[in-house]
Amino acid sequence: MDFGRDMTKTPGIVAKSNIRLVDETHLGDDPLDRELCLKANEAAKDLFFGNDYTTSKQATDNSEDEETLKLIDCSLYNEQHLPPARRLIQPNDLVVVFESFNDLNFVYATPNDIFSNRNGHFHHNDFIGKPYGCKIRSKDNEGLGFLYLLRPTPELWARSLPHRTQIVHELDASMITHYLEISPNMTVCESGTGSGAMSHVILRSIAPKGKLHTYEFNKMRVGKARKEFEGHGLGHLVQVHHRDVCGKKNLLAAKNGANSEEGIEQSAEDDALTDSATTDVDNDDMNEEEEVDDGKGGFQLGQAAAHAIFLDLPEPWLAVPHAAYTIKPNGRICSYSPCMEQTQKTVAAMKQNGFHSMRTVEARLKEYYVDEYEMETPPSDLLDIPTEEAVSLEKERQVGGTQKTKESEDKTDNDIKVNGKKRSNDSVKGPSRKILCARPFAHMRGHTAFLTFATAGNKLRPDPNASLT
Repeated sequence: MDFGRDMTKTPGIVAKSNIRLVDETHLGDDPLDRELCLKANEAAKDLFFGNDYTTSKQATDNSEDEETLKLIDCSLYNEQHLPPARRLIQPNDLVVVFESFNDLNFVYATPNDIFSNRNGHFHHNDFIGKPYGCKIRSKDNEGLGFLYLLRPTPELWARSLPHRTQIVHELDASMITHYLEISPNMTVCESGTGSGAMSHVILRSIAPKGKLHTYEFNKMRVGKARKEFEGHGLGHLVQVHHRDVCGKKNLLAAKNGANSEEGIEQSAEDDALTDSATTDVDNDDMNEEEEVDDGKGGFQLGQAAAHAIFLDLPEPWLAVPHAAYTIKPNGRICSYSPCMEQTQKTVAAMKQNGFHSMRTVEARLKEYYVDEYEMETPPSDLLDIPTEEAVSLEKERQVGGTQKTKESEDKTDNDIKVNGKKRSNDSVKGPSRKILCARPFAHMRGHTAFLTFATAGNKLRPDPNASLT
């Protein structure tokens, strides 16, 4: 995806200013020139290092590191920009295929491959070199079948990806990104990885120099996720860990007795289940340097290493102590839980581990169908506000009862005016025109999950695994 590419550097105002240290030796013996050169160098140091740099140097031994002085060169300060999005589809690029309003698919544009659906057969060679958003006709069915080739975004990828687990949809994902205050170049932890839908949203927010550490206890999903991230050009922004951050294996062993035969047999049984779940995994999907889950839990990044943490786990309260140790002071944490009982346990664990300002929200999506409808223009001579004369005649009629004089009847029928114009018995209909109208869909997406947000305190928390060693 385009946001995975590194930023490009171009000369800006600073780089073109030609500001740098001036050598004082070539100015000769003129004291005015030497004084001017000295002041210019001091101004350059203040500009690049701050106003207190020169003062602090004079207060100490007035020594200046040679490597530090090299930084006073405007050519080193080029502006960084996100590279422009690629307009044309290249070989092996991810392409989202729009088949119909509710049907999205994806392909990797591979030379000589064919994508087939109910609309016909579409050759990948016709994709390569075409711009994103174009319309492609099928090679059979007399070219009546067609589809659109769309540029991949996290939202489109979430609608077309192979679902290995339930995913976080775009509404919840946008709220998570906003309330976690995720910004470029942050370090973020996510558990678990699942299908990778939320991972792509986080990666877009932390690009181009951030780092996502995503954790998944299922070995098969770890291999699939790594392969997808590399194929999308995001491998340098993410590291996928095969690890259960809750440490359930260690907790179960401690519950059954660490030295008892029952505890050992249970741990061996868990290992066997894990191995059996990954027997059908292709070797190409696995990383050669596979890390080993020691069963203790945690994120294994050290203390105060992450700016934000996102938990999408069945029992997130077990991971909260590890998250409190890993997150930076005043960092943000979010727990994604479909049940209120899970939310209550998670909030209690957050309070015990130094988090504050807890807030739980639920987002509901209401979509509207927008289309043009042809409607007749209302008549131009509608009855609006009666004149004062018409009002007075109506009052006289009510006072006089049902008896009306011929004069009053003629005046009422012929002389009453509306807005200064005589009333017309036959309304004139205006010409029809198209109006853009909106109506809500009959069904609104139901409950997805409760999102619990909290802020870490200023006090560093101890490592929960320290007591296990």
